[in-house]
Amino acid sequence: MKRQTTAIHTPYVRPDAYGALAVPIYNNVSFEFQDAQQMSDVFCNRVKAPEYARIGNPTVTNLEQRVRALTEAQHVTAYNSGMAAISNALFAVASQGRSIVTSRHLFGNTLALISNTMLRFGVKPKMRDLTDLAAVEQAVDEQTACVYLEIVTNPQLEVADLKGIADIAHAKGVPVIADSTVIPFTETSLKDLGVDIEVVSSTKYISGGGTSLGGLIIDYGTFPDINKRVKYDLLVNLGAYMTPQVAYMQTLGLETLDVRYQRQAANAQWLAEALRNVTGIESVNYVGLPDNPYHELARKQFGPTAGAMLTIDLASKEACFAALNRLKLVHRATNIFDSRTLAIHPASTIFGLFPERQLQQMDVRQTTIRLSVGLEAPEDIFDDIRQALEN
Repeated sequence: MKRQTTAIHTPYVRPDAYGALAVPIYNNVSFEFQDAQQMSDVFCNRVKAPEYARIGNPTVTNLEQRVRALTEAQHVTAYNSGMAAISNALFAVASQGRSIVTSRHLFGNTLALISNTMLRFGVKPKMRDLTDLAAVEQAVDEQTACVYLEIVTNPQLEVADLKGIADIAHAKGVPVIADSTVIPFTETSLKDLGVDIEVVSSTKYISGGGTSLGGLIIDYGTFPDINKRVKYDLLVNLGAYMTPQVAYMQTLGLETLDVRYQRQAANAQWLAEALRNVTGIESVNYVGLPDNPYHELARKQFGPTAGAMLTIDLASKEACFAALNRLKLVHRATNIFDSRTLAIHPASTIFGLFPERQLQQMDVRQTTIRLSVGLEAPEDIFDDIRQALEN
């Protein structure tokens, strides 16, 4: 089946007692067992069945199974946020004295997790230019826990050579963990590009309009010990599992993901091209533009679409604030890939607590506005941005 069909028709492991087409919300904590032996078998992982909703729930399992079918992964685990998925994936591979090879071009909280939080546990960051394969080769050694990157960085929109990085890492027995939030897994196969673990903020495209927080670890099984740590150590001990209410909403979102993404990506492409001709905009950054430095690599890795996020640069921070304040249709809000178009000034918000010197190292400019393009008519989005700049 095609992926859009798979998203809707992946069968659940057990038919619903009443024949419900959508798996119900199992809004309960405990599950009864037939006898003591079955209880022991389930708790000791000899039999697969839910034992306790903090580590297994039928509604959440249904979402995990659908994602697994769509990605051809070995294992999928759902979490209560994208950051929970990222932190659990990293703690599954890292330990005291080891390092994470990554880039300064990361989402602000992810950068803080790796450079601050994990450092306190004795895990060292190695910040490198991941578009430079020679630098990656030099950085990866016997103490490297993983190479971690975003497949399209937020908000710099940088694209690295995933296959080249994976070849270097795998030659030294090191896994590659990639955040694929900007391009959904219905569009590309990171498994074929050598990625071992995919992390996704399902809050974004999958939730279907900013309805709920969630995250996913998608494990392709190339490093089996990782899933054992995720399922039988971190999931049990850290308590970050997705709730059944969220899983139900995100399963519905998954069923319409493809059609919504195609519209949002098309809107972003149209908008990026149109905004280049607007007075007051000094530059437009979108990997779907043919003259973007990452355009060809992005098409090779991810296919014809380029996501629904772009940035525009104005003359100054003050110009950005003034334009944001004059928006009437576009919402001033954080989050990306909502059904609505959202705008934010990353340097003063997401990265607002970072010193200017560090912002410069991360290529986060005071002149940048980030746009997450929604499902509105692109002409209406364009008209709102143009009037905000012309007033």
